Amino acid sequence: MSVERFPLFPLSAHLLPEGRMALRIFEPRYVRMVKQACAENKGFVMCMLNANGDKNLNEHIHKIGTYAQVVDFDMLDDGLLGIKVAGSHLVEVSSIEVEKDGLRTGSCKVLEPWQCDLAPQQIAPMDERLKEIFGNYEELASLYESPKFDCPNWVLNRWLELLPVDGSQKQHFFSHFKQFQLKMRCKVLNFPVFSCHKTGNLLKLLLAIFCFIFTLNFEDQSNIQHFT
Repeated sequence: MSVERFPLFPLSAHLLPEGRMALRIFEPRYVRMVKQACAENKGFVMCMLNANGDKNLNEHIHKIGTYAQVVDFDMLDDGLLGIKVAGSHLVEVSSIEVEKDGLRTGSCKVLEPWQCDLAPQQIAPMDERLKEIFGNYEELASLYESPKFDCPNWVLNRWLELLPVDGSQKQHFFSHFKQFQLKMRCKVLNFPVFSCHKTGNLLKLLLAIFCFIFTLNFEDQSNIQHFT
């Protein structure tokens, strides 16, 4: 996989492949980053913040981020630069350097995209609940011209963005992609409790499922088979 140096934009909000996000840019270093990216028709990497990392050692930035590009921009009423970005693919960040104005850059290696071998009907009711969220939050729905509610990968990525799970746990999930087939993890997501329609709060159920995945010992494959 290719390696290239890109600017880094660490945020507490999370953007994953095919995701969209609206941002208000006010710090001079990030204004420069956006202007340069647009001028050169390139992107930058949206990174998850590591609350326990040392900023002086650049450990406050998790190593797996999402390469993103600006797809729209505007001057907001408050005079700030507003942009809309689209996530493209995951990258692994290393060799972080700090430029004079504080903008960080890193060597970014493209990570192999993950695939989920599930039919659209197998992700129910996750897709329907995601539609409800889009219906209730116009500011979220307006970011997407053509939502892919029938695409399991797209639906799972949007839930990973939305779930109130710490970045370190999501990083743990991403870092195990190459060790086992994602199909096995998708089967975990599809275990019987998920077909129950009396779950009062699906968000709590999803959070519990993802926490289970994060804490699962993937070296012991019998744990996965037990829930299929």
